[in-house]
Amino acid sequence: EAIHLFAERIGVTKSDSWIDYSTLEGCLRETLDATATRAMAVLDPVKLVLTNWDEVMGAGKLDDCSAPLHPHHPELGTRTFKIGKEVWIDRTDFEETPPKGFFRLFPPHVNASGQAIAASKVRLKYGHVIECIGAVKDADGKITEVHATLIPDTKSGTPGSDSVKVKGVITWVAVADGIPVEVRLYDRLFLEAQPDAGGKDFIEGLNPNSLKKVTAFVEPSLASAKADDKFQFERHGYFVADRVDHAAGKPVFNLAVGLKDSWGK
Repeated sequence: EAIHLFAERIGVTKSDSWIDYSTLEGCLRETLDATATRAMAVLDPVKLVLTNWDEVMGAGKLDDCSAPLHPHHPELGTRTFKIGKEVWIDRTDFEETPPKGFFRLFPPHVNASGQAIAASKVRLKYGHVIECIGAVKDADGKITEVHATLIPDTKSGTPGSDSVKVKGVITWVAVADGIPVEVRLYDRLFLEAQPDAGGKDFIEGLNPNSLKKVTAFVEPSLASAKADDKFQFERHGYFVADRVDHAAGKPVFNLAVGLKDSWGK
């Protein structure tokens, strides 16, 4: 469908021409947005520990969360997943000393101007509001855990859930029921729009980072995904289960197109 839409938009011409790749990406987004069911995925995981979970929710307890399979097609139903004391979040959702305009997780700190900045409060999407209190690092200074406290009575969809105002919302996957998967992040094959312009060898213009493989965590609803099934990983982009390598117990998802064009940024 996306190829048909692309052909309609560029039209027919008798002369050779270059079409910007973003045109094809736009057709992909438009087509997949209408059909792809949603799921949360963490592509660069770091563990978030809710230090007061046992006190607020009960030791060892997991809480149920739900979300629509598609925000514009309620007839498709909902998906369910757990939240617990430990969840995976994207590493980019935490900063010890955040830049201006960063609305995700950061602990109390003093900024470059010497001003004391209070800890951030964010909402775990479809879940609770949390307040960041710090992080744990390994011997090399790499962050291995982010710590936060859960603010009671703020779960999405419950009375009073909006009593605490936040600017940031982050996606997550529970450690308890998240599924490890291989994700293949494809980027443009060439570094230039016209790699053979001026008689250049197009091989020299190949992008050495056109494929990156990562181990990610996804919602349990994707356990039943079949080859060629398509999903929007919320906040990331549109992904398809690999036609050849995807299998039960060994899921593989390929990036089809991001939610927005970030090339060159």
